[in-house]
Amino acid sequence: MRRGLFLFSNDLRLHDNAALRRIASQVDELLLVYCLDPELFRPRFCQTPALGSHRLKFIQESLRDLQAQLASMGQRLTIVEASAGRTIPALVERYDVAVIAQAQAIGLDERRQWQALQQQLPDCRFIEANNHCLFEVDELPFSLGGLPESFSKFRRKLGDQFPSPALAAPASLPPPPAGWRTESHAGYSAAGEQRFIGGETAAIAHLKNYFSTALPTQYKATRNALWGWETSTKFSAWLANGCLSPRRLLDTLIDYEQSVQRNGSTEWIYVELLWREYFQFYALRHGADLFSFSGIKHQKPLTSFYPQRFRQWCEGTTPYPIVNACIRELNASGYMSNRGRQIVASCFVHEMGLDWRYGAAYFQRQLIDYDVASNWGNWQYLAGVGADPRGHRHFDLNKQTEQFDPDGEFRRHWLGEDATAVELDHIDIVDWPTLREGQ
Repeated sequence: MRRGLFLFSNDLRLHDNAALRRIASQVDELLLVYCLDPELFRPRFCQTPALGSHRLKFIQESLRDLQAQLASMGQRLTIVEASAGRTIPALVERYDVAVIAQAQAIGLDERRQWQALQQQLPDCRFIEANNHCLFEVDELPFSLGGLPESFSKFRRKLGDQFPSPALAAPASLPPPPAGWRTESHAGYSAAGEQRFIGGETAAIAHLKNYFSTALPTQYKATRNALWGWETSTKFSAWLANGCLSPRRLLDTLIDYEQSVQRNGSTEWIYVELLWREYFQFYALRHGADLFSFSGIKHQKPLTSFYPQRFRQWCEGTTPYPIVNACIRELNASGYMSNRGRQIVASCFVHEMGLDWRYGAAYFQRQLIDYDVASNWGNWQYLAGVGADPRGHRHFDLNKQTEQFDPDGEFRRHWLGEDATAVELDHIDIVDWPTLREGQ
């Protein structure tokens, strides 16, 4: 009797789950585990918890959905409120586990944890497979160490190469060991009016709904809007938490192009998937430098940390209404448009002169669609210490406001009477009281 243990992480789904399929084919009994580490709720880097309420709710909904799907297959998922480093060794000893598997870890902490488990459990066989990327590392036309230093070069080197199609969900899974019980702390049920509902079921429903419309052919014209459910694809939360495979999304996009229409907008959806892909390999390639103040360029920016400025940015009480509106949307919903993220990050670094890592850490806490590679890679990009060959990208806040919120509707919605309380033309950065030395 050969027993295995599968550790779910950012792959909360059954479709296109290569690691789950591999271990299922090699064992007679299978334990399924998800570890919700209490350390995620405690202040860490920049004194900011890594997991906030919005993403926690999404994860809980995703786990609830996964539990229901597994139950229909005669399996059970146990959710443990402890670190994997503490949980897995105890389960291995108790159930005589011979094989352990998980999705390939992208984040540095997760990779270190996996390596520590391998050292701690030398008698177990470990399986790791790509569940989070379009391409396998060995499918790339270059080594990981030779990852191009910019996205444009990465895209050109890929050329017309496409990844393999997504795998179907397994028809069955090995049963759990006798006595294996579910300790569910998944919590929330999904509210009917909620747009971002966690789970594979909701992800596939959104995938089908989106590609049953003409929206994919209009994406390029609307993707920079500050708000609106239909202005962008809205797949990011399900991709980040692994409820939706990027390969499944790409397969559906290709089917749409072949059966409905292919144009610049549908092609740009693939470009955005490639941006996400680039940052996944960027994180694998650069490791600890992803979180370094000087970034991958090893050049320290001329920024620092000022507690009061940081607090005002986090609360949406800066002198910049467009920034305040974006931040208040984030705090209220756990989501912000891509254009909004660029605006607030540029302000954080340039107008406010703050250490970019504090902004990245705040996004990590607040965003439903937090992805370690995309989040920290994009913040490095805006701070001028990452993959941007042009260096600092400074967004003109007046111009951004005029272009993306010309009638003030977005600002009025999130700020009310404060929407135009401060006119940017009259702000002199040196006169902002919170920017004085020592504050």
